[in-house]
Amino acid sequence: MILELEEVFSGASDSVGFDYVFDPGEITPAGSPAEHSSVRASGTVRANAGVVTLRGTAAFTLSGPCDRCAAPVTREYEVPLEHILSQSPEDEESDLIGAPGGKLDLDALVREDVILFIPMSFLCSEDCKGLCPVCGKDLNEGPCSCGKPVDPRLEALRALLGGDGED
Repeated sequence: MILELEEVFSGASDSVGFDYVFDPGEITPAGSPAEHSSVRASGTVRANAGVVTLRGTAAFTLSGPCDRCAAPVTREYEVPLEHILSQSPEDEESDLIGAPGGKLDLDALVREDVILFIPMSFLCSEDCKGLCPVCGKDLNEGPCSCGKPVDPRLEALRALLGGDGED
């Protein structure tokens, strides 16, 4: 969606609102099996004392397996959108978002904010214990009975301690 902001920049209008749904394309990390819904972006672009600001939210749902235990997870996210706009083209060294000619590509801006907001690890819970690397049991359901393997590099130390090395 291209927002027409000429009237806001010129002072002819105090604000322009937006509320729409769009498909942002691929927003999950490469190789991730997670799937996402469309993004609903809503908010307002306001001019106040010569400063034009965009404020709003982008809401979407992310579904996929937990990165540790592979349990199915569905999470709803609401990304805060807050930017200061300028009619000059975007400058990489500036925090201002460019809207040359009073036009702002809102899809690209919201997509970038959503990508930066998505967590690196998609977990069912912060304290997910994952799966046992030996038997594959879900450790969130309790400990496994397969025993912990001894690192072969420590086998000589175990022999020196005499036996199994358990206390």
